[in-house]
Amino acid sequence: MIKKTFILAIFFLVCPFLPSNAAANNTKEIKIVTSFYPMYIMARNVVKDVPGVSVQSLAPAFTGCLHDYTVTTSDMKKLSQAQVFVANGAGMESFLDRVMAQHLDLKIIQLSEGIPLIKGEGNKGDNPHVWVSISNAIIQVKNLGRAMGELDPAHREMYAKNTDNYVSRLEALKDKMHSELAPYKGSQIITFHEAFPYFAEEFGLNIAAVIEREPGSQPSAKELAETIEIIKKNKIAALFSEPQYAAGAARTIAQETGAKVYVLDPAVSGPDDDNAYINIMENNLAVLKKAFAKN
Repeated sequence: MIKKTFILAIFFLVCPFLPSNAAANNTKEIKIVTSFYPMYIMARNVVKDVPGVSVQSLAPAFTGCLHDYTVTTSDMKKLSQAQVFVANGAGMESFLDRVMAQHLDLKIIQLSEGIPLIKGEGNKGDNPHVWVSISNAIIQVKNLGRAMGELDPAHREMYAKNTDNYVSRLEALKDKMHSELAPYKGSQIITFHEAFPYFAEEFGLNIAAVIEREPGSQPSAKELAETIEIIKKNKIAALFSEPQYAAGAARTIAQETGAKVYVLDPAVSGPDDDNAYINIMENNLAVLKKAFAKN
């Protein structure tokens, strides 16, 4: 008996900090599913290194915007295993009502809350591409950090620290872009998707025309003629397509007008990298400066 007691005493002296089962299981497991790429990158930054928290994206990284995306049986299974669904909101996720109806216990965080929305053309609803504005992206990151702190108060300080760190980097990028694009304020641009109104609004650019309002749609002969007239009349030297979509119409217009085609990225696809959004916007800045310098 003495020998057994002695062995136990030695064990606890050498290993006094071994966790009990209760302590080991104390970390709350939180599985987060995000709707698509920009929400995924935001979530990665906000929950970075928080114990028990994982993040995955519903839509594949190469999907682009969610205009034609339909949730699959596999998606629904993924959501059934999650505790949190992070969405852009503002009408971007057309399937959001279905998700809400089928997953009543799922915490849904819509990051566009509190952001003034730009009305779409004609009878279209509000433009949902809010994250393309860095100022709006900052609001979205703060919304997520606050929501996660409320959901998981044990790690509130970690969420707050991660949020502050990422926001600081976004603020620095925002200041840099405002400073370097200031000389081009009022410049007119032609885009091929309605992803850039918030971006243009932030930096004082004027979107003179949008060619393909829906990705993959082809402009009519009349629309092409009108766009060519706008470009010639306003002496617009740059057209901006997107990396996710074919630029056939852009090349046609460029041939007719002599305007050059550049690529602006709305950050809807990319690498599995915390720095992806910032890197994409840095590249957009370089593209715009190059395009305007030749105008």
